[in-house]
This record gives sequence, C-alpha cells and structure tokens, in this order.
Amino acid sequence: MEADRGKVRLRPPRNALDQRVVGWWRLQGTLFWISPVLVLVLLGLLIPPARFWLLTPAAVFAVLGLVWVLAMPVWWFKVHRWEVTETAVYARSGFFWQEWRVAPMSRIQTVDTLRGPLQQMFKLATVTVTTASARGAVKIRGLDHELAASLAEQLTETTQATPGDAT
Repeated sequence: MEADRGKVRLRPPRNALDQRVVGWWRLQGTLFWISPVLVLVLLGLLIPPARFWLLTPAAVFAVLGLVWVLAMPVWWFKVHRWEVTETAVYARSGFFWQEWRVAPMSRIQTVDTLRGPLQQMFKLATVTVTTASARGAVKIRGLDHELAASLAEQLTETTQATPGDAT
C-alpha cells in the first residue's frame, strides 16, 4: 500500500506466478473440454441416424475448447499476481471479474500448501492463507513448489511473531 496525501491506496501485487502455470492450466482445460467432445464423437459414430446432430456439437465444442486452451491461460497469467509484505499477503486473480484479496498478517490463522497430481507434474503448488474472513482463504495458485514451501514457512514464522486476533 502506498500513502497518498493521508490516504492509503492499494497497489497491484508485484509477483507473477511461475510460467509453468500456463501449461498446467492448458492441461486442465484440455481435460475439461475433451470429455464432452469424445462422448459426442463416440455416440455419433455408434448412432448413424443421429450422426449429424452429435458430431456438429462435438466440432463446436472442439473449436471452443481449442480457443479456450490457447487463449485463457495466457490471459490469466497476465492477470494473476501475488505479493507478501511485512504487513499482509496480497493476491489478484480472475477473468472478467478480477478479485483482489488482502490478508493482514495479524489475521492469518493457517497456511497450507497443496500439490495435486497435475501440479506435481509441473512442479507447482498452491499456497492457501486462511483467515477468519467470511470470504474464505486467500489462494495463490501456480507457484514453484519450492517457493511455495519456503513461502508457507516464512508466513508461519511471521504470523507467529505478529500480534493480532488470529493467534
């Protein structure tokens, strides 16, 4: 945050995610879009009278999926940002509706890391910072797994040393 004539302004978080996150998101998108395409193609091949009505939507889904897989991960990579300062954890994410989340150190209750099977393939991890907020945890997805472990350790140490209502 920057002071501007006595006002505090929120500035964009400085850190980008690891570039491997684009590949991870592309693989997730491919797995999502390929399922309906394969089902429609299989049914279209097995049911000749309905072939046109099944293969046409399969082609539409395949084109939409291809556009999504090529474009969306690049866009998300440009939008998603994160930063940890002495006072808070910041994360920005989203698509059309971008969300900025700030978790003050004094409010952090737990810090977790998660590495699903696909994340492990890309050597990535998610750091989840939980507070008492009704909005839920602040999640930073797509960090290098070693950076995520180091960040979780740093946040744990910092929150233990920070007086507040979460300890």
